[in-house]
Amino acid sequence: MTVRRSGYQFLWVIWASIACGQPSAPATALPAPTQLTAAEGQALLDRALANELKAAQDTSHPMRYELRKTSPRLTTTKEILETHDGEVARLLSINDQPLSADDKQNEDARLNDLLADPGKQRHRKQAEDQDAGRALRVLRALPTAFVYQYAGQTEDANGRVERFTFKPNANFSPPNLETEVLTEMSGEILIDAASERVKRLEGHLQQDVDFGWGILGRLNKGGWIGIDQSDVGGGQWRIVHFKMQMSGRVVFKNRVFDTTEDESKFVPLEKGLSYEKAIEMTRNGK
Repeated sequence: MTVRRSGYQFLWVIWASIACGQPSAPATALPAPTQLTAAEGQALLDRALANELKAAQDTSHPMRYELRKTSPRLTTTKEILETHDGEVARLLSINDQPLSADDKQNEDARLNDLLADPGKQRHRKQAEDQDAGRALRVLRALPTAFVYQYAGQTEDANGRVERFTFKPNANFSPPNLETEVLTEMSGEILIDAASERVKRLEGHLQQDVDFGWGILGRLNKGGWIGIDQSDVGGGQWRIVHFKMQMSGRVVFKNRVFDTTEDESKFVPLEKGLSYEKAIEMTRNGK
């Protein structure tokens, strides 16, 4: 998944234990004559995973888009601008209602504070970079963390895709905390053969996962994640839908996390855009 806010959040959040959703309906298999051989399928999968890793490290195509995030208690919609100095976000609505006068004032004050203190934006950028590094460690582990099996050609809403199932590789030894979760996850991946990109990833925890021998936390068996990715224009692929449902324990506190994210209205931005300029743009609606 692309290493921007959504892609990294998905991978990092697995380890950090946050999320929402229900499994999607299984895709319908097409007749055997249209399917790839096992060797052809494996080669396609290898190329697709390599393309995801390459795209994850490409920051040369910044975007402006809307992010709608839903949890049981709150729904927010934000405008996100990706800049050289890190992301800039502006709150647009709460629970699908326009901001009140007080909320607008608070949002303007927050943005003014960022402009007055560039150190705060640098701190945000550092946090983004750290999350990105953690997510890359997971992406690099995907080819060896699982045993994949070609499961035939299927159809989704946009046409034909190639389907693969995966299960933990018994020979995989997680090199860090971020990849511990992969040792108990199984699911499926759908690949667009024409673009050789991952269209959907769905994973389920088959067993509890302990972090730091259970001292740091635990994710409970039965947790589920789903990610949908699409070409949003100009050959640029982004995550457009993210759902995750996880429960577990963070240190000594039991928690249940439930969230859904949808990204839309993607517009390319100029490379090298400063965060100050992005704040000006989002305030003026330009």
